[in-house]
Amino acid sequence: MAFDIDMIRGVYSSMAERVDAARNVVGKPLTLAEKILYSHLWDGNADKAFVRGKDYVDFAPDRIACQDATAQMALLQFMQAGKSKVAVPTTVHCDHLIQAKSGAAVDLKSANTTSAEVFNFLESVSNKYGIGFWKPGAGIIHQVVLENYAFPGGMMIGTDSHTVNAGGLGMLAIGVGGADAVDVMAGMAWELKFPKLIGIKLIGTISGWTAPKDVILKVAEILTAKGGTGAIVEYFGSGALSLSCTGKGTICNMGAEIGATTSTFGYDDSMERYLRATDRADIADAANEVKEYLTGDAEVYENPEKYFDEVIEINLSELTPLLNGPFTPDLSTKVGADMTEKATKNEWPLVVEWGLIGSCTNSSYEDLSRASSIAQQAIDKGIKMKAELGINPGSEQVRFTADRDGILEVFENLNAKIFTNACGPCIGQWARYSDPKNAPKNSIVHSFNRNFAKRADGNPNTHAFVASPEITAAIAIAGRLDFNPMTDKLINEKGEEVMFDEPTGWELPPKGFEVEDAGYLAPGEDGSGVIVKVAEDSERLQLLVPFAPIKDESLMGVKLLIKAFGKCTTDHISMAGPWLRFRGHLDNISNNCLIGAVNAFGHKTNFVKNQLTGDFGGVPDTARAYKAAGIKTIVVGDHNYGEGSSREHAAMEPRHLGVAAVLVKSFARIHETNLKKQGMLGLTFSNEADYDLIKEDDTFNFIDISEFAPGKQLTIEVVHADGSKDVIAVNHTYNDAQIEWYKEGSALNVIKKENAS
Repeated sequence: MAFDIDMIRGVYSSMAERVDAARNVVGKPLTLAEKILYSHLWDGNADKAFVRGKDYVDFAPDRIACQDATAQMALLQFMQAGKSKVAVPTTVHCDHLIQAKSGAAVDLKSANTTSAEVFNFLESVSNKYGIGFWKPGAGIIHQVVLENYAFPGGMMIGTDSHTVNAGGLGMLAIGVGGADAVDVMAGMAWELKFPKLIGIKLIGTISGWTAPKDVILKVAEILTAKGGTGAIVEYFGSGALSLSCTGKGTICNMGAEIGATTSTFGYDDSMERYLRATDRADIADAANEVKEYLTGDAEVYENPEKYFDEVIEINLSELTPLLNGPFTPDLSTKVGADMTEKATKNEWPLVVEWGLIGSCTNSSYEDLSRASSIAQQAIDKGIKMKAELGINPGSEQVRFTADRDGILEVFENLNAKIFTNACGPCIGQWARYSDPKNAPKNSIVHSFNRNFAKRADGNPNTHAFVASPEITAAIAIAGRLDFNPMTDKLINEKGEEVMFDEPTGWELPPKGFEVEDAGYLAPGEDGSGVIVKVAEDSERLQLLVPFAPIKDESLMGVKLLIKAFGKCTTDHISMAGPWLRFRGHLDNISNNCLIGAVNAFGHKTNFVKNQLTGDFGGVPDTARAYKAAGIKTIVVGDHNYGEGSSREHAAMEPRHLGVAAVLVKSFARIHETNLKKQGMLGLTFSNEADYDLIKEDDTFNFIDISEFAPGKQLTIEVVHADGSKDVIAVNHTYNDAQIEWYKEGSALNVIKKENAS
């Protein structure tokens, strides 16, 4: 039986009325995304049509999911909200703080020792506030959500950008910062700018070596890393119906890599099969009662150009396997000869040292079974493994079932390492090197979603390429980046030429899923007696002190902290990997603030000028010096600033260190919201060329900040070291409520004020 079945039935009971009301107000057929959005309005039935990409709208999500790295800060904030229990079903999943090194048993034991303080904190807070808790080793948050909580037509938010994975089960699942989650936990509305809509029509059928992963790798090539910003991607067409539910999840998962708000598919037979296979026949039965409301209207899919802002068509029958990378998830190359040419030209290492299969993107039973079919062929054909291979099952249920069915044994027979049911290398939790910064240039292939520099192993020289699990397995066995399993032969241990056959696998386990201990702990009915302790001398946890409002007068004489050059993701602003251990301690983790950003002056990382002394030093130290002197600072950046993870630390750290404003050419959606939530100014150049005016010794005067209002440009006087000045106009997207967050110091301060009144 499903979790929270009464809540789900409640959503379905009102869906027809709400969707019909919305269709009447909008005056046209509706996409699936619109049906879910309009059926989750905070105020109930729609009484107006919202303008895509313009109107801010209040929504009522059905549930929340948090992973352990971001849950710490989210729950530390919720503890200040003055509430005794979360207002909507919420779960915490311990999956990020487990380092991959020796193998599942050893690594999990180590994590339970080194991170015991954090796990105990999260378990106790969950128990106190009515939150479901998934223990370390239970699985990766998004796979666990897909197996247990996702449902067609629902809306959820999660403190991880890959929350969007649940779109594989027909949800609108959206990654947010912890402050957004706290709003909803506290019983408040969740605000989102009404998204634009991108329709992707899939025709044909994938076959052979092509996998669902290749669909999203192709979409990333077409739309690039920022092409989906501010939009929901909705997949439809005969090709969509041919994909498995977990395959759909893979496609939705990597929608985060094109900047999309989320991605989704309409409810179909594959979703019903998955629901029933994961012991949720009650949801399938309820969904079937409102089936027509759980997909886009027929007219929309027949004439998509009339109803979507952009339409892309992909013929799955013509799609071939792709490798995306290195250093960005949107650089696509066809496997084989195209890679030979491109890698040679760009001096990418052709020898592959590791293949990694798993993460929230590709860790389902289907993924493991198809990859294992390639591994079994290597054994049967006498092919010696050339690279090392690592496997991260998506959940304990997947691991137990795959182990029962002999799938894991196949990998083990190739000396693969079976890591814990956790994120591991995907989010930098991989103890591959003792000294990653000075590690050699090399290539790896993985089925993860992100491949930014230093992302997996901390080595800036690791060239990481994203591929499907089956292509990852084949390339790891061959040991060459340009290996094409469809055409290339290998020499086996007998000296014979052999080729791989096409991969095979199972959409769902033939004998059904099975698990002995899924790793779930339900909260007590009454958590009032639970004491949550945080040691004053803890290096990993720190109770929060509310941010003070930024005063208008402090925005005169603002100093440049750093002018970031090129790509500046949340990994550059607040690195993961070893820094994950400080995710619950704001002051300690602030020591990684912007240390990965490339300074436009000198093109070095973590090396900026302190205008007070003329000396150069690390970004955090320089920021602390300005803060000690009572001087606010500003960060300047390029396009799509804050791309990547939902981590609000990338906003809270600069705020803690005295940064008042971030001025860029454009923002990634989640990061812009996070800045607003923490009471900062998130601004964009009205004229992008003004970025070039900013010099290393500049001082900034916000001359009309007292007139801060929705839709009104702000004016900044940029004073150069020689006394000359440039006056530039900057834009913002703040509405009245968001300006109130700024004036009160943070959105959380507003919540506390309202709860106290």
